Amino acid sequence: MEVQLTAPNGKTWTQPLGLFINNEFVKSSTGETIASINPSTEQEICCVQAASAQDVDAAVKAARSAFRGPLWRKLSGTERGALMHRLADLVGEHAELLATIEALDNGKPYAVALSENVPEFQNVLRYYAGFADKNFGQVVDVGPSKMAYTVKEPLGVCGQIIPWNYPLDMAAWKLGPALCCGNTVVLKLAEQTPLSMLYVAQLIREAGFPPGVINVINGHGREAGAALAAHENVAKIAFTGSTATGREVMKLAAGTLKNVTLETGGKSPLLVFADADLELAATWAHIGIMSNQGQVCTSTSRILVQEAVYDEFVQRFSRVIENVSVVGDPFDPSTFQGPQVTRAQYERVLDYIKTGQDEGATLALGGVPLGGPLSADTDSGKGKGKGKGKGFFVAPTVFTDVKPTMQIYREEIFGPCVVVAPFKTEDEALAMANDTTYGLGAAVFTRNLVRAHRVAREIEAGMVWINSSNDSDYRVPFGGVKQSGIGRELGEAGLAAYSNIKSIHVNMEAS
Repeated sequence: MEVQLTAPNGKTWTQPLGLFINNEFVKSSTGETIASINPSTEQEICCVQAASAQDVDAAVKAARSAFRGPLWRKLSGTERGALMHRLADLVGEHAELLATIEALDNGKPYAVALSENVPEFQNVLRYYAGFADKNFGQVVDVGPSKMAYTVKEPLGVCGQIIPWNYPLDMAAWKLGPALCCGNTVVLKLAEQTPLSMLYVAQLIREAGFPPGVINVINGHGREAGAALAAHENVAKIAFTGSTATGREVMKLAAGTLKNVTLETGGKSPLLVFADADLELAATWAHIGIMSNQGQVCTSTSRILVQEAVYDEFVQRFSRVIENVSVVGDPFDPSTFQGPQVTRAQYERVLDYIKTGQDEGATLALGGVPLGGPLSADTDSGKGKGKGKGKGFFVAPTVFTDVKPTMQIYREEIFGPCVVVAPFKTEDEALAMANDTTYGLGAAVFTRNLVRAHRVAREIEAGMVWINSSNDSDYRVPFGGVKQSGIGRELGEAGLAAYSNIKSIHVNMEAS
């Protein structure tokens, strides 16, 4: 149930491979495994156990038993918070190793994993640990003859399904509020990137969480994820991933009318008005689409620029990409962009690039593979790369002369690929921004703060950044509208989905 691994940076560790159920690593009931692939080299790292529906049922039973048992149920909120703080401490003690695992398994730069993703896990857990003894009910004044009050009670077993783009962050976003409110959890990992959270499972046990409170399983979405979403003893499903899969999760959850939180896809607009600070806009536009290899649900992947400054913005934006987006080995300190997470994602991005060219858009930058067999005879284009060969690397890509009817304008690509389109007026910009089935994030660049606030209110999105992009914070609610999701994560608002409000009425005149 474990294997010794060594990363390119020299870090060596014992990697758990099993399903973490009831504080033990166990084999799959079927013996099936899933290979975890290093996206930088295309080589197998190791194989982890793949949960069957039977294994999901075992995990749910463990979580249900823990929820009903005294070791967890009788803990005060203060004691639950202390356990969460202890887990955050342990993650910090293993920060360099967890960042190493993330870079190896996911392909994101090690420096980013160490400075952003590991601290995010800690910060989110600490934030919700602080709420664990402050999630109060209230007394409602209904007159002198009666007392009425509310209490907040945990839901029960929470099934949580996380994506492959931010394994540590997304796990914390889900575990934090669930544990804070006193629930137990079955956390289903993305089959593409299971290693970092399987390692954290050891730390969960070391932190002192009772058996069954947090169960961590890996498995295929079509089997393990579906079994979890449909399970009759799971009270809630929280899912982050594609809109298409979110629809299927919602259908499965409907069988038992589960509480559902969905954070799904996006095609977020970034609006640049003529009076904007163009260098600032170009800098943040680069962050908004090229961070994390473009594999971000809130990526501002549609850039809408007022005609008067369109050409100048494209020049500045392209210059930032050429100067900053160094594509290469995740363990190289100078790397900004690593590989796409899997071959399937790599090929998806390249297919969209071809579609954009076929549709008549102008390829202003990039548009070529920088790794893998498809790049054997291909120049790296205008993007900075570090050579060709193995790996799922794609040059950062910019399309101009894009029409709103094109696929690359309308569909989520989930890679380092962005479209830039012009607009004339504020009304036209808003119409273009809102002409989408998605509504996750948006960004507005202007020096006119009256316009900024006006446009922010008119854009149909759950989050709007003014003069920045993807500048999220764990203390601020995160979520979308339309087909970008249901409910909110993070901030105090994130607690609402993990407890029931029970009303209690007392007749004060009873003898």
